[in-house]
Amino acid sequence: MNKILVIEDEEFILEAILEILSAEDFQAIAAENGAIGVQVAREHIPDMIICDILMPKMDGREVLTQLRADPVTANIPFIFITAQADKDSVRKGMELGADEYVTKPFTHEELLHAVSRRLSRLSLPQG
Repeated sequence: MNKILVIEDEEFILEAILEILSAEDFQAIAAENGAIGVQVAREHIPDMIICDILMPKMDGREVLTQLRADPVTANIPFIFITAQADKDSVRKGMELGADEYVTKPFTHEELLHAVSRRLSRLSLPQG
Protein backbone atom coordinates (compact mmCIF):
# COMPACT_ATOMS: atom_id res chain seq x y z
CA MET A 1 0.00 0.00 0.00
CA ASN A 2 1.47 3.33 -1.07
CA LYS A 3 1.77 6.01 1.61
CA ILE A 4 0.88 9.52 0.42
CA LEU A 5 1.42 12.68 2.45
CA VAL A 6 -1.06 15.47 1.75
CA ILE A 7 0.00 18.98 2.82
CA GLU A 8 -2.94 21.39 2.59
CA ASP A 9 -4.04 24.23 4.88
CA GLU A 10 -7.70 24.32 3.78
CA GLU A 11 -9.39 21.68 5.92
CA PHE A 12 -12.22 20.98 3.46
CA ILE A 13 -9.79 20.32 0.59
CA LEU A 14 -7.48 18.28 2.82
CA GLU A 15 -10.33 16.04 3.96
CA ALA A 16 -11.59 15.62 0.39
CA ILE A 17 -8.17 14.54 -0.88
CA LEU A 18 -7.71 12.14 2.04
CA GLU A 19 -11.09 10.56 1.26
CA ILE A 20 -10.26 10.21 -2.44
CA LEU A 21 -6.95 8.52 -1.66
CA SER A 22 -8.36 6.27 1.06
CA ALA A 23 -11.15 5.11 -1.26
CA GLU A 24 -8.43 3.97 -3.68
CA ASP A 25 -6.60 2.04 -0.92
CA PHE A 26 -3.75 4.49 -0.44
CA GLN A 27 -2.47 5.11 3.06
CA ALA A 28 -3.05 8.86 3.30
CA ILE A 29 -1.46 11.00 5.99
CA ALA A 30 -2.09 14.70 6.51
CA ALA A 31 -0.28 17.88 7.45
CA GLU A 32 -2.12 21.17 7.82
CA ASN A 33 0.78 23.43 6.84
CA GLY A 34 4.18 23.35 5.19
CA ALA A 35 6.28 23.34 8.35
CA ILE A 36 4.42 20.34 9.72
CA GLY A 37 4.52 18.74 6.28
CA VAL A 38 8.31 18.83 6.12
CA GLN A 39 8.51 17.27 9.58
CA VAL A 40 5.98 14.54 8.73
CA ALA A 41 7.76 13.78 5.44
CA ARG A 42 11.06 13.30 7.25
CA GLU A 43 9.47 11.10 9.94
CA HIS A 44 7.28 8.91 7.73
CA ILE A 45 9.14 8.93 4.35
CA PRO A 46 6.01 8.73 2.17
CA ASP A 47 5.96 7.24 -1.33
CA MET A 48 4.53 10.52 -2.65
CA ILE A 49 3.70 14.03 -1.49
CA ILE A 50 0.74 16.13 -2.62
CA CYS A 51 1.20 19.74 -1.54
CA ASP A 52 -0.63 23.03 -1.87
CA ILE A 53 1.49 26.05 -2.81
CA LEU A 54 -0.18 28.96 -1.03
CA MET A 55 -0.06 28.20 2.70
CA PRO A 56 0.82 30.15 5.84
CA LYS A 57 4.01 29.53 7.82
CA MET A 58 5.78 27.80 4.91
CA ASP A 59 4.51 27.76 1.35
CA GLY A 60 4.68 24.74 -0.93
CA ARG A 61 7.69 26.02 -2.85
CA GLU A 62 9.71 26.20 0.37
CA VAL A 63 8.46 22.73 1.35
CA LEU A 64 9.69 21.35 -1.97
CA THR A 65 13.02 23.20 -1.71
CA GLN A 66 13.68 21.83 1.79
CA LEU A 67 12.69 18.28 0.89
CA ARG A 68 14.77 18.25 -2.32
CA ALA A 69 17.79 19.44 -0.31
CA ASP A 70 17.52 16.51 2.11
CA PRO A 71 19.01 13.26 0.73
CA VAL A 72 16.39 11.21 2.62
CA THR A 73 13.43 12.99 0.97
CA ALA A 74 15.01 14.33 -2.22
CA ASN A 75 13.56 11.71 -4.57
CA ILE A 76 10.00 11.46 -3.24
CA PRO A 77 7.58 12.21 -6.10
CA PHE A 78 5.97 15.60 -5.47
CA ILE A 79 2.69 16.91 -6.85
CA PHE A 80 1.70 20.54 -6.44
CA ILE A 81 -2.01 21.33 -6.15
CA THR A 82 -2.89 24.98 -6.47
CA ALA A 83 -5.20 27.61 -7.86
CA GLN A 84 -2.18 29.25 -9.51
CA ALA A 85 -2.63 27.99 -13.06
CA ASP A 86 -0.69 30.60 -15.02
CA LYS A 87 2.27 29.41 -17.08
CA ASP A 88 4.81 31.27 -14.95
CA SER A 89 3.63 29.59 -11.74
CA VAL A 90 3.65 26.16 -13.37
CA ARG A 91 7.15 26.75 -14.76
CA LYS A 92 8.47 27.90 -11.37
CA GLY A 93 7.03 24.82 -9.68
CA MET A 94 8.56 22.50 -12.23
CA GLU A 95 11.93 24.27 -12.04
CA LEU A 96 11.97 23.63 -8.28
CA GLY A 97 11.56 19.93 -8.97
CA ALA A 98 7.83 19.25 -8.80
CA ASP A 99 6.85 16.13 -10.72
CA GLU A 100 3.25 17.13 -11.44
CA TYR A 101 1.08 20.22 -11.21
CA VAL A 102 -2.68 19.84 -10.62
CA THR A 103 -4.77 23.01 -10.67
CA LYS A 104 -7.74 23.70 -8.41
CA PRO A 105 -10.53 22.99 -8.81
CA PHE A 106 -9.70 19.44 -9.90
CA THR A 107 -11.77 16.31 -10.31
CA HIS A 108 -11.20 13.00 -8.53
CA GLU A 109 -10.05 11.59 -11.85
CA GLU A 110 -7.51 14.35 -12.47
CA LEU A 111 -5.95 13.88 -9.05
CA LEU A 112 -5.88 10.09 -9.28
CA HIS A 113 -4.46 10.23 -12.79
CA ALA A 114 -1.56 12.41 -11.60
CA VAL A 115 -0.96 10.09 -8.64
CA SER A 116 -1.05 6.90 -10.72
CA ARG A 117 1.19 8.42 -13.41
CA ARG A 118 3.85 9.26 -10.80
CA LEU A 119 3.57 5.91 -9.03
CA SER A 120 3.84 4.01 -12.31
CA ARG A 121 7.12 5.78 -13.01
CA LEU A 122 8.44 4.58 -9.66
CA SER A 123 7.97 0.98 -10.74
CA LEU A 124 9.62 1.36 -14.17
CA PRO A 125 13.08 -0.15 -14.52
CA GLN A 126 15.81 2.46 -14.38
CA GLY A 127 18.12 2.57 -17.33
